[in-house]
Amino acid sequence: MPDTPDSGQAIPETILAFDFGLRRIGVAVGQSVTASASPLGVVANSDRGPDFAAISTLIDEWRPSRLIVGLPMHADGQPGEMQAHVEEFVRDLWRYRIKVDTVDERYTSLEAEEALKNARASGSRGRISKEAIDSAAAVFIAERFLTGRTNV
Repeated sequence: MPDTPDSGQAIPETILAFDFGLRRIGVAVGQSVTASASPLGVVANSDRGPDFAAISTLIDEWRPSRLIVGLPMHADGQPGEMQAHVEEFVRDLWRYRIKVDTVDERYTSLEAEEALKNARASGSRGRISKEAIDSAAAVFIAERFLTGRTNV
C-alpha cells in the first residue's frame, strides 16, 4: 500500500508495474489517488537481459516513487518456474534507487486476455497481440498493489 504521512492520509504516488517474461516485459503506470493503472506497452527482454535503456526512459518520463513486479506463483501459492528470473530482475531494478515491491501475479495474464477479448467482442478494440496481453497483465499487477489485494 502507498505510504502515509503522520496525518494518516495517503501520499499520492505514481508506480510502474512490470509483468516479467523472457521475451517481453509488460509495463503499466498506475497512481494511488484512483488506484488505477494504464498500459504502457512492453520492454524487450532477451538472452542479454532486459532493455534497461527503455526502462530508464520510462522511469525518467513517469518519475515513479515505486516499482512493482509481478511474482509468478502456482495456483497453490508455491513459487513458479520463473521465480529466479523475476528475482534477478528485481535485483537489477535496484539500480534506480527506487523502492521495489512484488505482487502475486497469479492469473493476471488470463485476466488480461479475457478483458481484451471482451473489449474486442464489444468492438472497442481490434486484434489482440501478445504485447497487449503482457501490458494489460501489468495493469492488473499495478491495480492489485494499489488496492492492497496482493494475494489471490
